[in-house]
Amino acid sequence: MNKKVLMIAGVAMTVMLGGCASTGDIEKLSNKVDQLSAQVNAMSSDQAKMSADMRDTKAAAMNAEAEAKRANDRIDNIASSYSK
Repeated sequence: MNKKVLMIAGVAMTVMLGGCASTGDIEKLSNKVDQLSAQVNAMSSDQAKMSADMRDTKAAAMNAEAEAKRANDRIDNIASSYSK
């Protein structure tokens, strides 16, 4: 019996709350949801771009490190070939 009363009360509250919202309020909320969706999409594309940029930067840093190691090895070989 209590479950039925609670269920009826829940349905009645939902209907009453739904009736309180005007069409203008619903349109405003709908517009805000659309704006937030657009912002989320923009942020997602920005994040994807930043991820790609980070991958490119990491690859460039690794290439620079490899080149520096090669240059240091060449300098070491030149220095070791000279003797006093």
